[in-house]
Amino acid sequence: MKVLIVHAHPEPLSFCGALFETAIETLEAAGHTVMTSDLYAMGFDPVSDRRNFHTQHHPTYLRLQQEERYAARRDSFTAEIDGEMAKLEEAELLILLFPLWWFGLPAILKGWVDRVFAMGRIYEEGQLYQHGRFAERRALLCVTTGANEPAYQPEGLHGDIHAILRPIERGILQCVGYQVLAPALFHGPAGAEQVVREHWLDEWAARLTTIERESPIEVGRY
Repeated sequence: MKVLIVHAHPEPLSFCGALFETAIETLEAAGHTVMTSDLYAMGFDPVSDRRNFHTQHHPTYLRLQQEERYAARRDSFTAEIDGEMAKLEEAELLILLFPLWWFGLPAILKGWVDRVFAMGRIYEEGQLYQHGRFAERRALLCVTTGANEPAYQPEGLHGDIHAILRPIERGILQCVGYQVLAPALFHGPAGAEQVVREHWLDEWAARLTTIERESPIEVGRY
């Protein structure tokens, strides 16, 4: 497969960084083609505005979706955004790898979605969910949390982790057509012993060696 890993952690030596490196090494060793977007290393700008485009459809009033459609018809996204879109369009599997911050995506990753998932190119009216342009592709979330696993149970302190991730899995990935695989969840790695972290990395690598044979999960509606 062709795989795109979008990584969003500011510290390369973090456990997220180790998951990122493990994924690259494991997938390449299995014969897959791996593309990456290491957003902090790239200095990716998460702010979506007119800087996304070389063209202007309405120069005096910015309607982002209209400008995206206009740019899509004229192939006039900036090189930075066009390059990310091209990787997304090429990949058969998308992995978003990030720490859970305030029950959601880090701002740099949310901004990547805001800028790259553009109307007219990545999605369109009438081409959503099972009819989306990425309906033959798959995606998964690889997530670290600060709190431990009991805190993310349905009756735990923070609540059901799967409910927390649903806005991402349903509202972003499935919305443009992706079939969603079960998330890879690693709870509280900062407080875990090294032997535990190494075991988690081994489990992650083992899963990735057969990832092409996994079936999608039922994410559910809101």
